[in-house]
Amino acid sequence: MHYTHLGRSGLRVSRLCLGTMNFGPFTSEADAFALMDRAVELGINFFDTADVYGRKRSEGITEHILGRWFAQGGGRREFVVLATKIYGMMDAPARSDPNLDRGLSARKIIQGCEASLRRMQTDRIDLYQMHHVDRLCPVDEWMGAMETLQRQGKIYYVGSSNFAGWDLATACTTADLRASSARLVCEQSLYNLASRTIELEVIPACRHFGLGLIPWSPLGGGLLGGALAKAAAGRRAAPDFEKQLAAKRPQLERYEALCTKLGAAPGDVALAWLLAQPVVTAPIIGPRTMDQLTDALRALELKLTPETLQQLNEIFPGPGGSAPEAYAW
Repeated sequence: MHYTHLGRSGLRVSRLCLGTMNFGPFTSEADAFALMDRAVELGINFFDTADVYGRKRSEGITEHILGRWFAQGGGRREFVVLATKIYGMMDAPARSDPNLDRGLSARKIIQGCEASLRRMQTDRIDLYQMHHVDRLCPVDEWMGAMETLQRQGKIYYVGSSNFAGWDLATACTTADLRASSARLVCEQSLYNLASRTIELEVIPACRHFGLGLIPWSPLGGGLLGGALAKAAAGRRAAPDFEKQLAAKRPQLERYEALCTKLGAAPGDVALAWLLAQPVVTAPIIGPRTMDQLTDALRALELKLTPETLQQLNEIFPGPGGSAPEAYAW
């Protein structure tokens, strides 16, 4: 396994991050335990979850699964760099509570952290991420809440997810002015060969402020994992996915032909492309099976040549670089 620093922090994480969103809804607890055990054996030390993950988001089912896995001991919690998130709606058990709605108030962050700690049966969260930007909450408020949790030893690092470039700039500048310990160390965004919008402003902001980038949906929901070949083999997909296939068929035909020429699986190429991007820390893989987990490791050894990277950029050209040069003189 290869490791790298998370942004400008001293924290070292594996180049692949184990995403747990399938644990509960699609992967049984027993299978999730086996996947996490195997991930640790393979050297993956970076696990990502969220309070809302699970079949019933208000119950924190996925965090509960992680907690029961940690409770088995054997150094599981000590090895794992644990990342979870706060922002989403968590319903009250008996009545509607507007302060459990989406947002980043100090009350929600501090109470949400306490609840995540209880569910995961741990005394600290290594990386506490804001799942979405809340522009109705002052930056000073959520940053102060994160500082409080850091002083209490309940969280170590702070990250964001789904922030715009100017949100990242605002947060980092505010932290610098406050000399805050809650300065962002990373941003988690939608990023893959077929979804490159963040190259306009989010990636330049990450580069400027020294933030690591953690891409979610690295295979584009399956589009970049050999979708055409699987469809030709009789694998049926949901109607919405069929529409995506139809819309991107010309690109996918060229992409899968290039992967065949390289002698590499399409999913491996998609992950290797992300790993070749300088700002990327670790793509989030979300395996449902053991084969999917072990297959993902092939991308770590797949080195794409400059020629191959150029061909991939021609198939999936992206927005044309960073703003404003991508669209202005």
